[in-house]
Amino acid sequence: MAASRKAGLSGCSFIIFSKTARSNLQQRLRSTSTRFHSSDSGDGQPPKFMPPPKPVIVDKTQAEATQRRFLSPEFIPPRQRTNPIKFVIERKDMIQRRKVLNIPEFYAGSILAVNVADPYANGKTNRFVGICTQRSGKGLGATFVLRNIIDGQGVEICYELYNPQIHQIEVLKLEKRLDDNLMYLRDALPEYCTIDFNMKPVPHPANGEVPVNQLKVKMKPKPWSKRWERPKFKIQGIRFELTLSEEKIEEAKKWDQPWLEFDMLKEYDTSKIEKQTWEEVQREMSK
Repeated sequence: MAASRKAGLSGCSFIIFSKTARSNLQQRLRSTSTRFHSSDSGDGQPPKFMPPPKPVIVDKTQAEATQRRFLSPEFIPPRQRTNPIKFVIERKDMIQRRKVLNIPEFYAGSILAVNVADPYANGKTNRFVGICTQRSGKGLGATFVLRNIIDGQGVEICYELYNPQIHQIEVLKLEKRLDDNLMYLRDALPEYCTIDFNMKPVPHPANGEVPVNQLKVKMKPKPWSKRWERPKFKIQGIRFELTLSEEKIEEAKKWDQPWLEFDMLKEYDTSKIEKQTWEEVQREMSK
């Protein structure tokens, strides 16, 4: 009989709780049921779904702040009767965009590579390499133009600096030119605008001065898109003596207006505005 009782018990497993373990288990079950009932609303309906907050994407590849002080020119408002509130609101949006996209320092004459989302193919991007010939616009309307020669044909693309479709702006070669506007490269020889698409970035020290390229280009024979030889353009990067005769150069000097140099109403001192804007940008970017 004892042997049969042992055989019957051998097929079953028993869990024996002590008095302390039983009380702990009851308290744990009671607290779980309390949390479950508290999460429900008062009318017995399940709790309302709350979506998680949107993540903030920060570009970790951004380089540390350089010792050279540089304020992008689109932060300086133009000299005219404008509403300052407009520029304050735009400046906040520009700073938020710069926290997501690394907009590097570049000038007219620098060689850039821009990756832009393809609107006709999801998940694909287009890459264009060219020399920056112009920077214009203020605030969110700032633009820059890249030019390159492809299969013997000049190609120019005007990008909006704060366009959300831009994925990356890479500076392949950081340098300045003698002029702030290089649109005259349209009328120059193609060799000055031909950039290799597989060009590798040229290293440049973060705290060094930006080099100035003293190159002067040779123009094609006339006609040109504009009369670049006239003094109002103040062009320094063109060798006019290789294309124009001495009579043409002397004739262009007749259009000079030397009195404009002494017009004090055209002076626009932005030093105080630059200082205030620089401090605001640095303070907001550090948050």
